[in-house]
Amino acid sequence: MNEGRLADRAYTGIVQIINDDNLAAGDRLPSESRLAEMFGMSRTIVREALVRLASDGITEARRGAGSYVKRRPSERLGAHMPMAELAATLGTYEVRFVLEAEAARLAAQRRSSEQLACIEGHLADLRAALLSSAPAHEEDWLLHRAIAEATANTAFVSIFDHLHDEVEKILKAGVDISRARPPEVIAAMMGEHDAIVDAIRAQDGDGAALAMRWHLSQGRKRLMP
Repeated sequence: MNEGRLADRAYTGIVQIINDDNLAAGDRLPSESRLAEMFGMSRTIVREALVRLASDGITEARRGAGSYVKRRPSERLGAHMPMAELAATLGTYEVRFVLEAEAARLAAQRRSSEQLACIEGHLADLRAALLSSAPAHEEDWLLHRAIAEATANTAFVSIFDHLHDEVEKILKAGVDISRARPPEVIAAMMGEHDAIVDAIRAQDGDGAALAMRWHLSQGRKRLMP
């Protein structure tokens, strides 16, 4: 088994410890050496898993003191993906930060009036879906895909389509978890999409990229309690 797959297993194992031991934010995780012993893996693999958990906002490292729980993954995530797939699914955010931020930048610079109208139409569809009890993941996907199409570079669309299955899980989970929270959470989600489209409309490339990165970072946080 390659190191990436082993790190996925260690990632999953640490999340399982957090859930099974009911660890809360601020609780200390077992040491790297103890985790390596528990999982039958090297400390290098465990350290890689901890770095990824930290980048996903689940744990944080404190110099000389080990790793601590920062946020617990929402229990509702389990309805949308097996915990064994959590590492790979959340890992798509790292790709999306690069891919979609640049896609938003290029879309703002290159979009045609027809493409802008298409993006605005998908934005309206997403708003209607989010403000109802209907599923909204398909509308969300189509809006993001329309932005990729407006780059005038088919490679962005091909790569985005390749991520479809993993992104769909995240979109479904994000809407479900957000709807279980106060109404301001859905309002914030909609506001983030509005900011992206506003920047594309104004042909503000830097603003569109920044708005997309903010939206994706907030989306990842919404998967945690």
